[in-house]
Amino acid sequence: MKYVVALFVLLMTLWLLSSGHYTPLIISFGVASCAGVSVLAWRMGIADREGMPVHLLGRALTYIPWITWEVLKANIDVARRILSPKLDISPRIFEVKTSQKTDLGRVLYANSITLTPGTVSIRVHGDRITVHAIAGDVADGLLEGGMDSRVTRFEGESR
Repeated sequence: MKYVVALFVLLMTLWLLSSGHYTPLIISFGVASCAGVSVLAWRMGIADREGMPVHLLGRALTYIPWITWEVLKANIDVARRILSPKLDISPRIFEVKTSQKTDLGRVLYANSITLTPGTVSIRVHGDRITVHAIAGDVADGLLEGGMDSRVTRFEGESR
């Protein structure tokens, strides 16, 4: 039930931020709509631990600044490679092994790879992710496993 409540709070917050109108009628429409969607999600069985990962909120406070910093560094690296003809651009496709225990953790890892400029997750299959990297040193950095271990810590213990 806590996941349904979390979904309702999230939807209501988005509704209020998006509408810009705070009259009783509009707010009541928002409450009714968000409650309806939350009940529908509950009845469909999709308001669960994986669908609404409220257990990750505390760890997100350290993960979000870290991934933001990684994205910023990768943006600068890609811009330097584009602007400087001397820097290496040698595309490479490779696989990384994941250490995450849940599908949510593996998806988070794949999305973190794709979010970082210079790398794109192509396919997630079992405990492996196929990745395209802009250059060999970018691939080597990913293969070192720093991002994998960071995502695994963010994921926390499985169930």
